[in-house]
Amino acid sequence: MKTYTDELTKAMTWLSDQGCKFIGQSMRFKGTGLYWTIKHIPEEQRIELPVFEDIQMGMSIGMALDGLDVVSIFPRMDFLICATNQLVNHLDKMEEMSAGQFKPRVIIRTSVGSVKPLFPGCQHNQDHCDALQAMLTNTIVVKLTDPNKVLSEYKKAYKRKCSTILVEYPDLYNNELKTNKSFKEAKNE
Repeated sequence: MKTYTDELTKAMTWLSDQGCKFIGQSMRFKGTGLYWTIKHIPEEQRIELPVFEDIQMGMSIGMALDGLDVVSIFPRMDFLICATNQLVNHLDKMEEMSAGQFKPRVIIRTSVGSVKPLFPGCQHNQDHCDALQAMLTNTIVVKLTDPNKVLSEYKKAYKRKCSTILVEYPDLYNNELKTNKSFKEAKNE
């Protein structure tokens, strides 16, 4: 049986094998559930950043303009909105602004915050998919609610000529993490 966590880990491994760079919070250090799906990726492919989403998006765009394949990870969608200017007015519109000269592609990984086992507050679990898609012209928003489609959706995002926001739902894998032996061992480190 395919689990959400296993499929996310396979997707991140596949992207790593393509040479992608991963940028964001919890890239090298425990902190969010997203970490457990990338901890096995070589450290030289993971760039740890403090919490400054607008600069992270700007860095991701710059890296993509330099020809790198970038997976920009925002642990919660609530905080991705802090990067809305760079996302909507720069990444999404770069091709038009440059008369087709530049077309950076960034894979944006984010999640709608978990509400289990504890409710984190209304500012940590909002789903802004519809609002983002309404603002974006050249970027696709994909909700990842089926474990059987996770790997294929990340592969599609990699092969697309435009940026993609892939939205995960941690409540689908938080229970899996609790029963995962390596997670339990890592928590006790």
